[in-house]
Amino acid sequence: MTHYKCPICNSISYLHDVVDFNKSCEELNGNFLPRSGTPIYYTICSTCNFLFAPDFMNWTNDEFHSRIYNEDYAIVDPDYLNKRPEFNFSLLERFFKNVKNVITHLDYGGGNGSLSKKLVEAGWNSKSYDPFSETENNISNIEKFNLITAFEVFEHAPNPNLLMEKIINLINDDGVVILSTLINDGNIKVNQRLDWWYASPRNGHVSLFSLKSLKILGEKYNFNFASMGVGYHVYFKKYPSWARSLTEEL
Repeated sequence: MTHYKCPICNSISYLHDVVDFNKSCEELNGNFLPRSGTPIYYTICSTCNFLFAPDFMNWTNDEFHSRIYNEDYAIVDPDYLNKRPEFNFSLLERFFKNVKNVITHLDYGGGNGSLSKKLVEAGWNSKSYDPFSETENNISNIEKFNLITAFEVFEHAPNPNLLMEKIINLINDDGVVILSTLINDGNIKVNQRLDWWYASPRNGHVSLFSLKSLKILGEKYNFNFASMGVGYHVYFKKYPSWARSLTEEL
């Protein structure tokens, strides 16, 4: 049986299922792309239930640009252009509007930068960075932020450890990382086909986390972990006083 080492906990991961490359999140809305004929294999960790597609670990940025994050990406994720940035803007304003003057914010994986632009217009000190965006803002290797958001980012990371290494170099010790990604708990079943809509390679969803795997990943980098439910989660080391409004959700 084909198996791999889990990048989260180093346990053995076994082949779970295979789907077509063109499986997209829009199938949830009844919109199906023509089948590509390219098989994408997902494996699942026997210990932490992290589900991932090993083939993508070897892709270059150019391959991601040409095959996933291209001019057709909005077809499989129409919400990323406006709807999602608007919702996340409202979320951050709700939690931190009264303390935004003490926040230095980075929207990691921010796509076209829409969220950060909205925040700047509202008086925030905010920057956007996306490793796959052609319009990414530059951030220096020595910049530090006390709030990093990574909305719908972790499922796109072919190597979660590399993502965490980048984040750990950008966050202050008393900073907070807010991320959103749906959890595979209850959505992945042993000996059943991978029909969960979120497991969609055409969207770049190549890493699908359980709560256990998110917690273990954070512990590897000395982060505490808490989940807000409905797909939002928090990493932190020393919890800052300015973020106390967020604790009501934890």
